[in-house]
Amino acid sequence: MTAISAGDGATTAGNGHRDEKEPPSPDAVVIRRTLAEIEPLANEATSYFYALLFLRNPAVRDMFPVAMSGQRDRLFAALLTAAEHIDDTVTLTDYLCNLGRGHRKYGTRPEHYPAVGECLMTALERYAPTTWGPEAEAAWVRAYTAISQIMIDAAAEAELRSPPWWHAEIVAHELRTSDVAVVTVRPDQPYPYRAGQYASVETPWWPREWRCFSFASCPRPDGLLSFHIKAVPAGWVSRALVHRARPGDVLRLGPPGGSMTVDHASGRGLVCVGGSTGIAPLRALVEEVAEHGVRRPVEMFFGANRESELYDLDHLLDLEQQFSWLSVRPVVAEYGTRGFPGRLPEAVRKFGPWHEFDGYLSGPRLMIRKSVEALVSSGIPADRIRHDFPEETGALTHGKREVN
Repeated sequence: MTAISAGDGATTAGNGHRDEKEPPSPDAVVIRRTLAEIEPLANEATSYFYALLFLRNPAVRDMFPVAMSGQRDRLFAALLTAAEHIDDTVTLTDYLCNLGRGHRKYGTRPEHYPAVGECLMTALERYAPTTWGPEAEAAWVRAYTAISQIMIDAAAEAELRSPPWWHAEIVAHELRTSDVAVVTVRPDQPYPYRAGQYASVETPWWPREWRCFSFASCPRPDGLLSFHIKAVPAGWVSRALVHRARPGDVLRLGPPGGSMTVDHASGRGLVCVGGSTGIAPLRALVEEVAEHGVRRPVEMFFGANRESELYDLDHLLDLEQQFSWLSVRPVVAEYGTRGFPGRLPEAVRKFGPWHEFDGYLSGPRLMIRKSVEALVSSGIPADRIRHDFPEETGALTHGKREVN
C-alpha cells in the first residue's frame, strides 16, 4: 500500500505516527494555509468544484444524491481531516482506507480520481488566490496523488474479499416508541462485522442517500442484523426506515465501518455511555464480552431526556440479571420513577473514578463530547476512550449517521 508523502522534511515516529513535538512538514504548512484561506468560502468553493466536476464528467452526477448540500459539507470536512493528519501516516492511511473501501458502494472507479483531482485544483486556485501558487500546487498534487492511491489500493484489496454492497431484506420491523424502530434484516450473503461497528444503509425511497446505523447485537448464528433507528428531523433515511419501511422491503448495506470494538487482550473494565439509540452498539459490546467468557466489569449508562425514551431498558436489565459483572444505570434528564435524575456526564462523574476502565461512547455529538470530558476527568486517558461518530469525511471513520 502506498504511504502518504508529507514532503521532503517529514519524519515520523517509530510506530508510524508523527511525533507531536516535531514541526509540521513543509507540505503540511502550505496545505493548511490554503485551507485556512478557503474555509470562509467553503460552501462556494465546494459548489464550484461539483459544478465543474459534473460539467466535465456528466456521467459522474448519477453517483451522487439528488440533494448535494450535505455532500458539499462532507467534501470540505474530508479536506480538513486530511490536512490535520497529513504528517501522521498511520492515522491518515487508516482513514483513507476506510473511505476507499466505503466509496465502492457509490461505484467509484480508479479513473474517477484524476478527474476529481483536476477539478479540486481548479477550485483551490480560484478560491485561495492569496496562498495559491507553484509551491502550493506542487504540495497539493503530491498530497492528492498519495491520498488517491491509498484509496484506490484499499478499494482494490476489498474487492477481492467482499462485494461493494449487500442486499438485505427487512424481516422484522418493531416500533418501540413513536420515533424509534428496531429493524432486522437478512443479508443476501454473509456479512462479517464486529460488535461496536456500523453499516451504511441505502433505502429504495432515497437512492444514493447513505446513512450509517450501528449494529444492535454481536454477529448472530442466523446471520440476521438488527439496527435501532430513531427518526430525526429532516432525516430522510431514518424517517423512511422508521415510518415507511415494512417487512419485505429490500435495503442496500455498505461494508462495515468503525473502530469502537473491544480489546479482548485488555483486562480492564468497560464504561459504556449511550444516549438514545446510541445504546445499540454498546448492547452489542456487552454480548461480545459475554461470549468471550471473561468476567470483566461493565458499567453501562443509558441516557434519555424522558423516561419514556428508555426504549431498551427492560432488555438491558434482563442482561444485568444474567451477568453479575454488568451494571445498568438509566439516567433521565427529566424527573421519572426509573433511573438517576440528571445528564449522562454528571452521572459518569458521580459513579467514578474510572482509572481501571476503558471508555465506550455512542450517541448525539454533544453528549459524546461532554461524556469524553467526564471520563477524562474521572481517570480514563483519552487514548483509552473509543467512540464512532460517522461522518463520511469529517471524522476518521466513514459514512454519515443520522442522530438526534
